[in-house]
Amino acid sequence: MNESSPILNISIFGVFVLVTLFVVIRASRNTKTAADYLAAGRAFTGPQNGIAIAGDYLSAASFLGIAGAIALNGYDGFLYSIGFLVAWLIALLLVAELLRNTGKYTMGDVLSFRMRQRPVRAAAATSTMAVSFFYLLAQMAGAGGLVALLLGITGAGGQALVIAVVGALMIAYVLIGGMKGTTWVQIIKAVLLIAGAGIMTVWVLGKYGFNLSSVLGAAVDAAPKAGEKLLGPGLQYGKTGTSKLDFLSLALALVLGTAGLPHILMRFYTVPTAKEARRSVVWAIWLIGIFYLFTLVLGYGAGALVGPDRINAAPGKANSAAPLLALELGGPILLGLIAAVAFATILAVVAGLTITASASFAHDIYANIIKKGQAEDKDSEVKVARITAIVIGLVSIGGGIIANGQNIAFLVALAFAVAASANLPTILYSLFWKRFNTSGALWSIYGGLAVTITLIVLSPAVSGTPTSMFKNADFDLFPLSNPGIVSIPVAFLLGYVGTILSKDKADPVKQAEMEVRSLTGAGAEKAIAH
Repeated sequence: MNESSPILNISIFGVFVLVTLFVVIRASRNTKTAADYLAAGRAFTGPQNGIAIAGDYLSAASFLGIAGAIALNGYDGFLYSIGFLVAWLIALLLVAELLRNTGKYTMGDVLSFRMRQRPVRAAAATSTMAVSFFYLLAQMAGAGGLVALLLGITGAGGQALVIAVVGALMIAYVLIGGMKGTTWVQIIKAVLLIAGAGIMTVWVLGKYGFNLSSVLGAAVDAAPKAGEKLLGPGLQYGKTGTSKLDFLSLALALVLGTAGLPHILMRFYTVPTAKEARRSVVWAIWLIGIFYLFTLVLGYGAGALVGPDRINAAPGKANSAAPLLALELGGPILLGLIAAVAFATILAVVAGLTITASASFAHDIYANIIKKGQAEDKDSEVKVARITAIVIGLVSIGGGIIANGQNIAFLVALAFAVAASANLPTILYSLFWKRFNTSGALWSIYGGLAVTITLIVLSPAVSGTPTSMFKNADFDLFPLSNPGIVSIPVAFLLGYVGTILSKDKADPVKQAEMEVRSLTGAGAEKAIAH
């Protein structure tokens, strides 16, 4: 079998970077106002935004992490795919259109609609940046493992350099193109990712007579230690009562987390009308659903053709399963192309996360708290967003270097737990509970954030096991790797208790306006235009 060719891989990477930078620069020519920079001028159609949503949602966890999880853990790994897909349906049915009708640029617009503006916007911005940071950790770790595999880099220093380069490119995309440039990168990436995964899926099935049962049987034969357990539940999460509880916690975080992910919710502000927002959702669900079906074949195909031993021995371990499968199928050229797609995946998602976090700081903290809605000039909000993007990029580079080597799908699950705990209770209470007030919002956001991060720090994910982030430390006082089963109910409870104990009175006029606008869209377009 042919081996990876670093020169070929660098050349393909280079072509992709040049093409996307050209697209970003072209898109940036009309970026003049805050609406242009933060919401792409609301100029994208429903199908375009639907493809971009798929590009934003199908992260490195979806492609690299899940394929590796299925290759090594079979059925239990595929549960990530199921969780991510069901999560999108929850987001669609509960919050997507309601948020789009109520907000303007950020999640803070919605949460502060009928609350005291300054404290709620500050809390929303804090939560947005926390979720974005955890998600960025996963993407940066994926970049390190992927490019290390392609270039034959084995040392931690070389992988750290790779993560720094990815961070620099991410900052460049966001600074130059804003949301418009980022959206076009996501559209390009979604097309490449789904097409690449589709080609590999057909290729794998073709090797086994287009018989999925033969693929599954070959995966079982290639993993004698796991054997038939690959095809049933329990290989990863069924060993003990604690691991079963950990799985339930993971499932809760995945299914409920998407509805609280700011970078996904912000995509609905890039279309001109609520009708286009609905169209974009239909496109996104079809594309995302098809892709997750591909992951089943890719994961078991990697288990069958590459084998768990080679996957575990590669840089990036589980995250290397899909690139190694490409190398096995089509040699260095297919590996280079698929790796460029994975690289595009990482760049597009980190750019989307960065623009979201920087927009939240610029719009919620700077424009509405520091300047109280009276910025000196129209460009100041954009300037602050760009400066924030640089800071976020530098911080995420450092975090990515620390998290390098962790399974990406697992790291993303931690981001989902933070989103489901800190954001989702406040969003649902704001949209559906008339009595909900400022105190309740602050209790649920800050309380949910504090509980989740504390439990993550004290979990086996960070210390105490050979696969922990800090292998030589031992302060894992909380037994579950994902805290969702505890942190999500606690955050809902805190929002309820904070509201009941507070003497704050909800504004009935603003509450009625929010209810009508969120459910019908009446007045939304006029408010967004201003």
